[in-house]
Amino acid sequence: MKKLNQIGDKYCIKFLGITVINLLMIFCVRAQKLLTYPFPTSETSLLHNSDFTVKVRKPDGKWQQLYEYNIKVDDVHGTYNHVENATMCSFDFSGAVEVAVTFNKGEMHSARIRPLSYDISHEVKGNTLYFKLSKPRNLSVEVNGDIFHNLHLFANPIQTFVPDLKDTDLIYFGPGVHHLKDNRLYVPSGKTVYLAGGAVLMGQVLFEHVRNARLLGRGMIAPSVKMGVHIAYSKNITVEGIVCTQCATGGSDSVTIRNVKAISYYGWGDGMNVFSSNYVTFDNVFCRNSDDCTTVYGTRLGFTGGCNHILMKNATLWADVAHPILIGTHGNASHPDTLQNIEYDNIDILDHNEMQVDYQGCMSIDAGDNNFIRNVKFENIRVEDFRRGQLLNLRVFFNKKYCKAPGRAIENILFKNVRYKGSHSELSIISGYDSSRKIQNVLFDNLVINGVKISDHMKNKPTWYKTSDMARFFVGEDVENIQFK
Repeated sequence: MKKLNQIGDKYCIKFLGITVINLLMIFCVRAQKLLTYPFPTSETSLLHNSDFTVKVRKPDGKWQQLYEYNIKVDDVHGTYNHVENATMCSFDFSGAVEVAVTFNKGEMHSARIRPLSYDISHEVKGNTLYFKLSKPRNLSVEVNGDIFHNLHLFANPIQTFVPDLKDTDLIYFGPGVHHLKDNRLYVPSGKTVYLAGGAVLMGQVLFEHVRNARLLGRGMIAPSVKMGVHIAYSKNITVEGIVCTQCATGGSDSVTIRNVKAISYYGWGDGMNVFSSNYVTFDNVFCRNSDDCTTVYGTRLGFTGGCNHILMKNATLWADVAHPILIGTHGNASHPDTLQNIEYDNIDILDHNEMQVDYQGCMSIDAGDNNFIRNVKFENIRVEDFRRGQLLNLRVFFNKKYCKAPGRAIENILFKNVRYKGSHSELSIISGYDSSRKIQNVLFDNLVINGVKISDHMKNKPTWYKTSDMARFFVGEDVENIQFK
């Protein structure tokens, strides 16, 4: 009997092993999802770019071609904007996916996929670049070093929201080109606007004086529409998954911008501004802009008051001009604002290109208009070799072009796990305005520049150098308690 039980246990274990393996195989098959979107059915000549042919597939599956949209980017020569035509594709997936990008304009001599921190291995065969993805990514694929006619490839996660076309609170736009009356859509409270993959909206989406409203989907607001999304005096607003030129928030509370891509090409084309707002979260956004990628300001453009609890995480920023990140220039000089509790975490900065010496900085806190700026964190920031500008710029300043008074102070600033690799960074500046308008309590924790950790305890630092000299940072007299840890 004991022997029979042992034989039974053996077969039971074997059976369970087969069952577990089968279940894992079933789970993996179900986890492998790939969703592509319908091509626009009208006005395609205005929307398509033939520079690339882009295909995707499940591992070893059938190739599916994506629609290659024409989008516009800004190549600034001096002070002049030169509009260039680039490409954009997108799809949804889970599990793993294979990508093939064919270059149609000549020979492919070199290629790179950014952000470089993702370290995506790839292979070039003839004029086609092949690579694999195992998680959602917002990418730039660049051939022969060309950053102005590149492919912006947005590999999205599978959507969790499934639109119910019978829902009376749903405003639905299916695949195709949609023209809006007066080129504007005002979203009422409690409504969800859904742009399906393959939908192109010819007009702005505005949230004004509303609550509990959303803009979701995988469609896009046409590149010809400036300020594609505008949120004003509203609460509990979500924008997720779409492509637009700009997405600004003013005078609002509890706003979430998730997996939104903002690409602009015209003057004053800021990507994701925040004015006088509280509890604004940006998650997994991509900004390539013809002005500042993201800003936090006080009183401006009719919005009044300071900002509190602003968070940007898991983002990719590319400033073709001006700053990737800017805080504090604008406010109310007569009734001063406070900008506080602002955090940037897990950010890749791909480019910064600014000629104005007094207006540079990949990470810039410039306190003007009597603004008081405090409790700001920059954590896990990776900066690639940008074209022109400074790694950082912290100043209490009086920029008479934009301000009516100098700022009040900058306090409690943390830079943790910031890495820069490149050769184009100019001298960074940390400077107060005077003895009554200072910068205080700035901590650099694990600052790495070209592989060198900058620390107050560096072994190779000459004793007569400041630590900031090793980072090529100028630190002015009106700065107190700056540490490199």
